[in-house]
Amino acid sequence: MLRHISALAVIALAFGVAADETDFGPVSSLKVDLEKVVELGTVSPVDGITSAGQPDEAALEVFADSGYATVIDLRGEGEDRGFDEAAVVEELGLHYVTLPIASGGEITFENARKLDELLQENPGPVLVHCASGNRVGALLALRASLGGADDENALAKGREGGLTSLEGAVKERLAGGDTP
Repeated sequence: MLRHISALAVIALAFGVAADETDFGPVSSLKVDLEKVVELGTVSPVDGITSAGQPDEAALEVFADSGYATVIDLRGEGEDRGFDEAAVVEELGLHYVTLPIASGGEITFENARKLDELLQENPGPVLVHCASGNRVGALLALRASLGGADDENALAKGREGGLTSLEGAVKERLAGGDTP
């Protein structure tokens, strides 16, 4: 009897692990893991937006194949992307837009408004990226605050979008270090 229970436990555990490892649906979270996006070959936005670190050509192809229309690049002009991203994006039929955010000092409500305007003006779904997703998450937190979210929920939205080391700058802005 104990042997049968153990065998069932092993099968249940194996089924649970297998279910996690064989998720064939699109990657759908505000900030995505680009390796998983490429591996699964599909991605789906959250409220019309996906945040990510620097995509490569393979990832951009998946976004194009998944119906994305615009890429907003928050990386500064001097940041190496490893390829001509604008040319690849446009070759894939997507619209390429830049909003250079080179440092934590540029995490401001003004730039969050600019991002919001770009999201409203450009067709979606939209991929917004920087090097890691940190700057994207920071601006999404401030954007959420501008939209009426309290500080806790704005920070949660930012973390969901990739906010990590810039959280201190976001908290400072939310506390009044920048005019909303």
